[in-house]
Amino acid sequence: MRVEPFTVGSFLHVVKRGARGMNITGSADDKDRLLRVLFYMNDKHLSHDWEEEIENLAPYTCPPQWSEREPLVKVLAYTIMPNHLHLILKEIIKGGVSTYMRKVGQSVTNHFNVKYNQSGSVFQGSYRSKTIDSDEYLRYVTAYVMVKNVFELYPKGGLRNATKHFNDAWEWALTYAFSSFRDYATMSSHPLLDKDILEDIFQDSRHFKQFTREVIEGGKWVNDELE
Repeated sequence: MRVEPFTVGSFLHVVKRGARGMNITGSADDKDRLLRVLFYMNDKHLSHDWEEEIENLAPYTCPPQWSEREPLVKVLAYTIMPNHLHLILKEIIKGGVSTYMRKVGQSVTNHFNVKYNQSGSVFQGSYRSKTIDSDEYLRYVTAYVMVKNVFELYPKGGLRNATKHFNDAWEWALTYAFSSFRDYATMSSHPLLDKDILEDIFQDSRHFKQFTREVIEGGKWVNDELE
């Protein structure tokens, strides 16, 4: 996957991988912080001292002294894996995706290096993206990002056994806190998300489960991509 051309209004599947296959988070606390990074970096007017300024606030709220929030992108879906990150983004201002991914990468790298006494970038170069050019492809990418990837983490045998025991894997996946999977599986919301067109494509939890089950059980995966 490489960065493909896109314009304002484009939907993209974005992947950012750890350098040399290394993990991009070292603990559940790091994953929690990464979720906050994905939220707070999505703002033109981010304060450099944002972590100190939100320390005593409720999660995903902004201090009153901050300028009115102006998002760089829409985050439609996400899954944090041990050594990489999947996002479905919509470009809403020119250069928004590039700026957002640069800010996310810098914040994660700075925190990781200070916490674990390391140096250098946590990530393997820039992000990679594939432009989503149809509603049908968007549906399949959604299943890939949120269900296939979370099912890979299924503790009873990963994706292969999750496919065989779909309902059990589905219930387990609802407990995974670092993906938007459960926001679609339960038709709930998260401050980080703007479901945009996916809210119309997946109108209820039954439809979401039925479609993603068909994709997972019938899918053919080539080099970690849906064929």
